[in-house]
Amino acid sequence: MTRGRVSRFRPAASWEAARRAAARLSILRGVLDDAAGRAWLEVLASISAPTPDPARVAAAYGRLLALLAQEVELGAEPLVGDAWQHHLLSRLLDDENAFSLKAERAPWTRIGPALLAQARADLAALQCCYRVGGAAIVHAAARIADVPAVPWSEFRPLVSSARRSARSRMMLRLAAARDWADCVRDLAGYFAETGVGLFGRHRAFRWIRRDGRGRLEGVHDPDPVRLQDLVGYELERQPVVENTRQFVAGAPANNVLLYGDRGTGKSSTVKALLNEFHGRGLRLIEVAKEHLDDYPEILSVVRGRRERFILFVDDLSFEEHETHYKALKAVLEGSLEARPDNIVLYATSNRRHLVAERFADRQRASLDDEVHPEDTAQEKLSLADRFGIHAPFLIPDQDRYVRIVEGLAARYRLRLPAGELRRRALLWSQWHNGRSCRTARQFIEALRGEAILARSGHRSRGDR
Repeated sequence: MTRGRVSRFRPAASWEAARRAAARLSILRGVLDDAAGRAWLEVLASISAPTPDPARVAAAYGRLLALLAQEVELGAEPLVGDAWQHHLLSRLLDDENAFSLKAERAPWTRIGPALLAQARADLAALQCCYRVGGAAIVHAAARIADVPAVPWSEFRPLVSSARRSARSRMMLRLAAARDWADCVRDLAGYFAETGVGLFGRHRAFRWIRRDGRGRLEGVHDPDPVRLQDLVGYELERQPVVENTRQFVAGAPANNVLLYGDRGTGKSSTVKALLNEFHGRGLRLIEVAKEHLDDYPEILSVVRGRRERFILFVDDLSFEEHETHYKALKAVLEGSLEARPDNIVLYATSNRRHLVAERFADRQRASLDDEVHPEDTAQEKLSLADRFGIHAPFLIPDQDRYVRIVEGLAARYRLRLPAGELRRRALLWSQWHNGRSCRTARQFIEALRGEAILARSGHRSRGDR
């Protein structure tokens, strides 16, 4: 006895047609090569068996439903079709293959006729898989294995806005199309506009290493700070902004070292550059200094991509016993493998000279076996000189600190008498972290909190 009602039952011939279509895939084969795609194929195989095994059908159906429910309910995209159809469309737009990568990098006229012909054939096959929607799967699984008849079109994603992105619009275009083979040019245009794969979905990344292997991980919610949010240090920031502007335009650009006191906005500047220029193809990859040895692997990931990449090393410095600075030299100066022109390095540091040196080090160097210890010392000390642009961010004096506070207060429309604002800002710096941009922002956040509570308290008293 099934629970609930689901319409549109498909005969066994339709299941077999979908399986044959999936088997015909060539260039777009990767669209179904994930956990949900493999689970979907297992569901079709179990349902279309000459004598379906209810236990096998229930197990395959359960695995597929669990994967799709988590993906859709915790996703941020408006649902297009049902859960399976939405997944298949997402995979189609994310899959890196010969067609999507060529469309991303070259105009339509430079895509080979053979590649286009196969892409059209694969799109037609995928549409056959798409048409076996969740309603048909649920109906069959409920009939065979008595599973609950859950409507797959009634999942509710965590949609932050009803506004449709280019991605959602392309998904809707495919969902409404009578023949996906006719959409090949639209799909190529989408890849040319937005990119493909990981670099199409995200603009910020971390290079992580697990089990001895490194890989890129997309940052789902990068810091939204913008250049206009950064009050103060406009003069120091300008060379970095202009260098980045040249870089995203495809012109030669320098590696950049932003150095100086803590809390002065060095890291925020780099993050704000990403938000300023990501629409022009800029991407940010954060790399820990311990992982700079993976630089050749990172190059293999980004080489040939149309995007422009900033390798971002935050809080860069080396103790005298560390040797990671040698990997940094390879990044800055190049090695046997030429550095692609779509990658530069931006680093922040509290030190102008990146490698710590002590007077005791010189004394020890004169006592060890190295014939020319001064050469090693100079190699370390000259590391910073290999950056083309140096941007100093030094601790502000009292007047500059107050100007930063006043600028932030004006931005958030905090109305305090100038004398009161100055007095409290200076007192805050004495009680907390000293004068810096970070301290100014923390003080303003405290004032904003006070203002919100004051307004809330006033309304509460008025309600009584």
